[in-house]
Amino acid sequence: MADPSGRVAFVTGASRGIGKAIALRLAAEGATVAACARADHARPVADEIVAAGGAAQALGVDVTDAGSLKEAVRATLERFERIDILVNNAGIVRDQLLMRMKPEEWDAVIATNLTAAFTCTQAVLRPMLKQRRGRVISVGSVVGQSGNPGQANYAASKAGLIGFSKALAREVAARGITVNVVAPGFIETDMTARLDAPARDALAGQIPAGRLGRPEDVAAAVAFLASDEASYITGQIVGVNGGMYM
Repeated sequence: MADPSGRVAFVTGASRGIGKAIALRLAAEGATVAACARADHARPVADEIVAAGGAAQALGVDVTDAGSLKEAVRATLERFERIDILVNNAGIVRDQLLMRMKPEEWDAVIATNLTAAFTCTQAVLRPMLKQRRGRVISVGSVVGQSGNPGQANYAASKAGLIGFSKALAREVAARGITVNVVAPGFIETDMTARLDAPARDALAGQIPAGRLGRPEDVAAAVAFLASDEASYITGQIVGVNGGMYM
């Protein structure tokens, strides 16, 4: 990140996996990180950043609760006086074939993966507009581009993030704010770690690069989009998928 000193990043879903890697990478680049997760789950990440010489705070946030999200943004602005980078990363899956999908399984995924991004982005937009600078980066998915059986709710939420980001990018580009989506493919996470060797091999066989991605691969793309070098990139989908979707 070019000249990251004084930049403040607000990262949702920062307690593990991709979100943790993003928080650690932005902190390593010199940003102050507001690490958000349910309860006190982001505390170890914030502590790790501080132990490494960085600046961070942990925030207990339920992203499906608009009041909780807005309070976390308010607390961050009160402590650090600005938010320069927003990373909408929080997400869940509730996989089921559409004919068997319960309305609550649909609603939970849309609320966490899409509506929370709207709420959080709206909350940080005014200070970014005043600063005439900002980076809004949402973590989508290759599934939002290609679809996947059993994931109609998840695919809809991630495709919605793409449309949301493109529309917002057009609204705020003239004010120095960029809005982009990073779309991971199959990434090494807690879920994939539970798969047996044949299942992991089957996943890797769908990827031209021949391997699953790492959370750090996604974090590197986010860090670039958060940097000054990406100031002329907006409304884009950056695929981090090893060639799985082109």
